[in-house]
Amino acid sequence: DDTIDITFRGSAGQSFGAFLPRGINLRLFGDANDYVGKGLSGGVIAVRPDESAQFVAEHNVIAGNVIGYGATSGAIHLRGVIGERFGVRNSGATLVCEGSGDHALEYMTGGAAVILGPTGRNVGAGMSGGFGYVLDLDPALVNAEMIDIGPLTAETAGTVHAILAQHTELMCAAVAGALLADWPAAADRFSVLAPRDYVQVLETTRQAQAAGADVDEAI
Repeated sequence: DDTIDITFRGSAGQSFGAFLPRGINLRLFGDANDYVGKGLSGGVIAVRPDESAQFVAEHNVIAGNVIGYGATSGAIHLRGVIGERFGVRNSGATLVCEGSGDHALEYMTGGAAVILGPTGRNVGAGMSGGFGYVLDLDPALVNAEMIDIGPLTAETAGTVHAILAQHTELMCAAVAGALLADWPAAADRFSVLAPRDYVQVLETTRQAQAAGADVDEAI
């Protein structure tokens, strides 16, 4: 990790950091178009407004649509709002934004996604794996066909706290920093989106391993 660290300034086009492997960090002071981190494979991408920007980051768009499409590992941190289909088909990366458009977390199969702001409609459609953590979620915007909505547990609260700490360090992010300063009270504002079958498989696996049983047979 952190073998190569590159800082960019300005506006990135399509697919900034696509297929980025582990060991490389890309930091962008500016904004980006669609498909940031497409196929991300272990690297870290951080996009934030320029230091001289006069607008409030969490109220403005920092990147386009389909962020983290098909990502397998690594992390994407976005200080600001992004477009539609955030995290679609993410299978293992950690993704953070401060607001999203429609269809967030669509067809996710793994990984984690944290949304620190409002969402559009149809959150979690076709989501079969991974976990979504959304601040001040409006349940009416969630597609609950395959997922359940619940509060943070002690374990998931620790996960979210760690992600927010990294987001704050990379982004100098005011939103995440304020939440950490008000923790654990802020934890009550988060909702967890968890695919039902995925949770059952994880729990069955845990029980089988604890009992020394065959995991595949138990599932």
